[in-house]
Amino acid sequence: ASAGGGMVKVVMNGRQEMKSITIDKSVLESGDTEMLQDLIITAVNEAVRIGRANLDREMANISGGIHLPGMF
Repeated sequence: ASAGGGMVKVVMNGRQEMKSITIDKSVLESGDTEMLQDLIITAVNEAVRIGRANLDREMANISGGIHLPGMF
Protein backbone atom coordinates (compact mmCIF):
# COMPACT_ATOMS: atom_id res chain seq x y z
CA ALA A 1 0.00 0.00 0.00
CA SER A 2 1.19 3.47 -0.75
CA ALA A 3 -0.01 6.61 0.96
CA GLY A 4 0.95 10.20 1.54
CA GLY A 5 0.03 13.67 0.46
CA GLY A 6 3.11 14.19 -1.68
CA MET A 7 5.27 15.71 1.08
CA VAL A 8 5.79 12.32 2.74
CA LYS A 9 5.11 9.06 0.89
CA VAL A 10 5.17 5.64 2.56
CA VAL A 11 5.12 2.26 0.78
CA MET A 12 4.26 -0.87 2.77
CA ASN A 13 4.01 -4.52 1.77
CA GLY A 14 1.15 -6.92 2.52
CA ARG A 15 2.70 -7.85 5.87
CA GLN A 16 2.46 -4.18 6.86
CA GLU A 17 6.23 -3.74 6.82
CA MET A 18 7.44 -0.36 5.63
CA LYS A 19 9.36 -0.80 2.37
CA SER A 20 10.19 2.84 1.67
CA ILE A 21 9.59 6.38 2.80
CA THR A 22 10.09 9.45 0.63
CA ILE A 23 10.29 12.88 2.24
CA ASP A 24 9.98 15.98 0.07
CA LYS A 25 13.06 18.18 0.35
CA SER A 26 10.91 21.28 1.01
CA VAL A 27 9.68 19.72 4.27
CA LEU A 28 13.25 19.15 5.44
CA GLU A 29 14.30 22.66 4.42
CA SER A 30 11.44 24.18 6.42
CA GLY A 31 13.03 22.87 9.62
CA ASP A 32 9.55 22.19 11.06
CA THR A 33 10.23 18.97 12.97
CA GLU A 34 6.72 18.69 14.41
CA MET A 35 5.10 19.02 10.99
CA LEU A 36 7.46 16.35 9.58
CA GLN A 37 6.62 13.98 12.44
CA ASP A 38 2.88 14.53 11.90
CA LEU A 39 3.22 13.95 8.14
CA ILE A 40 5.12 10.68 8.71
CA ILE A 41 2.59 9.41 11.26
CA THR A 42 -0.31 10.29 8.95
CA ALA A 43 1.30 8.66 5.91
CA VAL A 44 2.16 5.44 7.80
CA ASN A 45 -1.32 5.17 9.34
CA GLU A 46 -2.96 5.76 5.96
CA ALA A 47 -0.76 3.11 4.31
CA VAL A 48 -1.70 0.61 7.05
CA ARG A 49 -5.41 1.48 6.61
CA ILE A 50 -5.20 1.02 2.83
CA GLY A 51 -3.34 -2.27 3.27
CA ARG A 52 -5.97 -3.62 5.66
CA ALA A 53 -8.80 -2.55 3.35
CA ASN A 54 -7.08 -4.32 0.43
CA LEU A 55 -6.55 -7.45 2.54
CA ASP A 56 -10.18 -7.46 3.69
CA ARG A 57 -11.35 -7.11 0.07
CA GLU A 58 -9.06 -9.94 -1.09
CA MET A 59 -10.22 -12.22 1.74
CA ALA A 60 -13.86 -11.50 0.85
CA ASN A 61 -13.14 -12.42 -2.77
CA ILE A 62 -11.36 -15.63 -1.78
CA SER A 63 -14.08 -16.71 0.64
CA GLY A 64 -16.94 -15.61 -1.61
CA GLY A 65 -18.01 -13.14 1.08
CA ILE A 66 -18.43 -15.89 3.68
CA HIS A 67 -16.74 -15.15 7.01
CA LEU A 68 -14.39 -17.98 7.84
CA PRO A 69 -13.88 -18.64 11.58
CA GLY A 70 -10.34 -17.86 12.67
CA MET A 71 -9.60 -15.82 9.57
CA PHE A 72 -9.17 -12.19 10.57
